[in-house]
This record gives sequence, C-alpha cells and structure tokens, in this order.
Amino acid sequence: MNAKLITAATLSVLILIGCNKDPGSTPRASNKVRVGYVGITCEAPIFSAVEKPIEQGLDVKFTGGIHRGCLRVQAPVNGTINTVADLRGKRIGVPGMGTPPFIFANRVLGAHGIDPAKGITWRVFPAGELGLALDKGEVDAVADSEPIGSLLVAQGKVKNVSDQAQDPPYKDEYCCAVIVNGKFLAANPKAAAGATRALLKGAKWVEANPAAAARLSVDKKYLASNPELNTVAISHLRYVPSVSGAEAAVNSAAAEMKLAGMLSPSTNVAELSKRAFAHLDGVTDEWLQNVQVEKVAGGQVPPNQDIRLYAELILQDKQESCCKAKQAIAAKK
Repeated sequence: MNAKLITAATLSVLILIGCNKDPGSTPRASNKVRVGYVGITCEAPIFSAVEKPIEQGLDVKFTGGIHRGCLRVQAPVNGTINTVADLRGKRIGVPGMGTPPFIFANRVLGAHGIDPAKGITWRVFPAGELGLALDKGEVDAVADSEPIGSLLVAQGKVKNVSDQAQDPPYKDEYCCAVIVNGKFLAANPKAAAGATRALLKGAKWVEANPAAAARLSVDKKYLASNPELNTVAISHLRYVPSVSGAEAAVNSAAAEMKLAGMLSPSTNVAELSKRAFAHLDGVTDEWLQNVQVEKVAGGQVPPNQDIRLYAELILQDKQESCCKAKQAIAAKK
C-alpha cells in the first residue's frame, strides 16, 4: 500500500474538474465545469468523491467545507470490541484501501497508538457486504460511511466504536469538501468560485430539507438506497458549510495522517495544508451566513422523530412485506 498521500478522500471530497479533456494542454477560459460523483449519502449537495495525492504534487485546491460526520468504525453489537484500543490485532473490513472509511480508521487507530500497517489486518469488501462479512465472522469490525453506517445500526448489527459525527476531535471536522483542479482554477477563477458557491448553497439547502434531499438523491438514481433510510443517513450529518472549517480540517487531517504513517515523516503539515487550500473571491464564511434557502413542504424530519426507531420500523415493515409476499407465492403453488 502506498500510504504516503494526503488525499481528497481524506475529507470524502467533492471535486470540480475543468472541461478540458487533454490533461497536458493549457485550459481555456470557460464557464463550464465537470462534476464527478460516486453515489453515497453524504454527496447529497452534489455527488462525487475521488482520491487525489496532493502530497505528491497533484494540482488541486480545497475551497470549502460541505458537511461533517459521515464516517464510522463499527463492531458487532454483542461483541467484545467496545473501544478503539480493543481493535488492536483485529480484522477490519473496509470498502477499499484508500477510501474515506479506511483513511478515517487509520487516523483513529494512529491517534490511539495503534500502527494501522502492523497492528491491523485489513479486509476489502463491497460497501453493501460489510454487514454480511461481520455476520459470517470474516471480520471483527468494519469502517464505513453513510448510508451503510446507519443501516447496520438500524438492523441491530453494530455499535459505534468511533463516530465522526459524535466523537471529539472529529465531530466538528469537515469530512466532505469542495476541491478544484488547480489548472482550471488558474484559468477560470470566476467559474471555480461560482461552482463552489453553488455547492455550498446546496449544502445549506440539504440541512434545511434533509428528507427532500434524501428523496431527490434516490428518485434521480444518484445512489442505491430508499428514501426512508437515506433520510435517516442524511439526518445523522450536519450540512453547515464553512470555508474556515474546511481549511482547519485539511490541517487536522494531514497532521493525523502523518501520525498514522500515511504521510511521509518529513512532510511539513503546515506547508502542505497551505498549498492545498485556496480562498476564492466571494466564497467566505460571511457570505455563507447571509445565504438564504427555502424550506420545502414535507422536506424536514419532525423534531420529535426518533430517527433510529424510524429506521428500525422501516426495515421491520419491509421484512414483513417480503415475508407476506413469499407466503402468497407459496400459497398459489
């Protein structure tokens, strides 16, 4: 594993990439941008996430923070793993080496004195099969992102060993951010700033309308889930966009990645963070505070709604419906 990277995946980032198809040519001034996506809950404002090795000289810049709290390290609910220290020597399932959950787990382990390279056995499974890997005893714990984390909790399979949404120092850290291709930014500063503002405003809309955002994400087939469970997952996050928060997150993530051995020992974290962040005209915390978004009818989760119970009832209802359907089919035979 090439661990000496600071990656866009460190923050589960959104990335803006210039339209120019030839990476070796000079970008032309343009008002168009291409936005890529993977299809996971935390990409609700606009969907994308890619791994980029900034430490090795890739020319990309972070420009703003989208949300906090989408990553988890989880263990079986009735198992013996209750703390990060209990993970030493264990097998941890991840959706891929270098993915946001893998990097978050490495940071957590490193911060607790566990060498992620020597003290852990990593096992890779498709994100949707991490729960099955736990059931079959193929791993002792899993590292995942939304909506998988909320789904496994709702199914009663796991408890959180480390929760980015709740545990310090991660609970105030931005895990999802906008980054812009450096060449595109240099050639198109207004377009880059405009696209960043659109994404950050989108984040405020998701915070104000989590249920509506969840339905949109599923109905438009951006991700494979259902509206109810996606609402649970989105409601677990905080879409409070920030420029200063993203800049702080780049610095803290880089520092912990160096501690965990994921960055070179010679890396100057302060210089790397400064090189990795760009302040854009009109993209400020003051501007964000004044941005107004509408609240759509039926777009919110009721304040008294027990979101975990809601998820459990959804799953129970679906399981009962499935059983009734099977019984009906059997009765016809």
